[in-house]
Formats: sequence, structure tokens, C-alpha cells
Amino acid sequence: MRMPQRRRGGGLLGGRFMIIIIGLVGLFIYWQMNQTEVPFSGRKQLNTMSLQDEVRLGQQSYFQILNQEQEQGHQVLCASEGECLGAERTLTEGVRTIGKRLQAAAIELEAELEAQGFAFTPVADQFDWTYYVVDSATPNAFCLPGGYVAVYTGILDITGNGDGQVTLEDVSDPDKLAVVMGHEIGHALAHHGAERMSQQKVMQMGQIAVGAGLGDMDVSQQRAIMQAFGVAAQGTVLKFSRAHETEADKIGLDLLVRACYDPREAPQLWERMGKLNEGQSPPEWMSTHPASETRAANFREWMPEAIAQYESRCGPLK
Repeated sequence: MRMPQRRRGGGLLGGRFMIIIIGLVGLFIYWQMNQTEVPFSGRKQLNTMSLQDEVRLGQQSYFQILNQEQEQGHQVLCASEGECLGAERTLTEGVRTIGKRLQAAAIELEAELEAQGFAFTPVADQFDWTYYVVDSATPNAFCLPGGYVAVYTGILDITGNGDGQVTLEDVSDPDKLAVVMGHEIGHALAHHGAERMSQQKVMQMGQIAVGAGLGDMDVSQQRAIMQAFGVAAQGTVLKFSRAHETEADKIGLDLLVRACYDPREAPQLWERMGKLNEGQSPPEWMSTHPASETRAANFREWMPEAIAQYESRCGPLK
């Protein structure tokens, strides 16, 4: 009696999926072997980049961005220190004063974590802290690896008096701006940029592994599998991006307290941001950032401890 022949396509399909599975298992092992602990939160992160490379890329990107802003007609205030006068000087000095207090707080926080036995390399005392203000209506601020900070004038009214125009009065009460800058510095301290680049590297390796396993599979099947992988990868990236934002919020709050800025301004800022973005933001699960309401709620949850820490260091809050 003739035995039924095994379907050739099924065998090939099974073999291809075995290649994919082996490749993805290898990536999982690689992911696990390159995990380090974020001392500020205890979260494990993937980081395959050296600190030297991270800072070098941060410096390169920083000055590329500033040059591009100038080419687009957005002045970098006090780029020529000899010409730094009047309002330009006041805005820049206001940002740099906040930055210096936050960087001192970062150095202190890392020293305490190291003394507590966390295994990590402190970076705040090694960064080449640099602060510039960009005259642009874009409501933005960032801190790149290495301590390279930029604050756009477009965010100053949001963190200032909210009257719809940028004036010197917006930096006279610095607490809300310190919330934003502390958050951005938190990203750099926690190596979120290096983590994102490491994740992208692994995702690319995963695409190669999946592609290698597809072989001469039907085009429609290839497309379906690659789309499924892409959706899964994108979901993972969004999840980690939201985790980064929450982690940076908490680090920033710790820095605020140590620098003696009023922590109660943090939830108020995000409530204001929520009103400005009302009806414009995508659902939180589709976004790289938590919703403003979520961030405000997080700060309110953290607030009792933050106030207690502030008052033990800086005196009673009014």
C-alpha cells in the first residue's frame, strides 16, 4: 500500500517557520543578555551603546539641530556671547540658571544612588552641560546625551503666565519651566536615547530573521507575516516610549525637589497642557507619550512624598 505523500509546501512552510523561530529566540537571548538596570526606577532596559558613542552622537545631533534652526530663520539666542544683551540675555540666563540647579541635583542624586549600591556609571558629573534658547514658536525642549539642552521660546508662555505671548515675565517664575527641563534631563540620565537606538537595532535584526525565513513563500503570505511583525514591533516601541516618558517625569520630579523648585507646579503644568491639546491627541495606546491627564494623575500620586522631601530640604512650601 502506498503511503500518502507529505505535502511539499507544508514541509517548506514548517522549515521556514523553524528558521524564524530560531532567529527570534536568538534575538530574545541577545535582548536578555544586554539588559541593564535603570537605577532611578529599577526598570530593566536594553542598552548596547557605549557611553562615549552615546555622548558623541548627542553632541553631533545637538549642533546639527541648532544649525538647522538658524538656517530656517530661528535665532539661537546668545550663540555669540559677545552679542548677548537685553531680553536675549535675560531669557538665556534664566534657562541656564534653572539648568545649573538641576544638573547639581542630578549629580547629587546619582552620588546617593551609587552610595546605596546601585551598579551603574554616574554620568551627570561627566556631561558637558550646554544650554541654548531657540527663538521659535514650536513648543519644544530637549536634552540630548551629554547634557546638551535646548529650550524653544514657544514653550516659555506655556510654562510662564499663559497670556499668549513670550515676554520676560514668563521666566520670572521658573518652577513650571523647571518641570519641563527636569523631565528632559531625566531622559538623558536614564539613557533613553541609547535604549531606543538599541531597540531599533534589534527590530531590524528581527526583520532580517523573519525575511530570511520567508524564502519563496507566496507574496501575500510574506506581506501578511511582515505586517504582523511590524505591528508587534511598533506596539513594543510605543509601550517603551510611554514608559520612558513616565520614568523621565519621575526623575524630573526628584530633580525639582533637590533643586528646591515647587513640585506642585508639575501636575498644574500637565493640566494646562491637557487643555491646550484637548481633542488633538491620539488615544494613549497609539501614542509615544502618556495622555496629559495620565501624567497629571501620576504627579498627584507622587506629590505627598515630593512635598515631604522638598520641605525636609528646602523649608516649608507656601
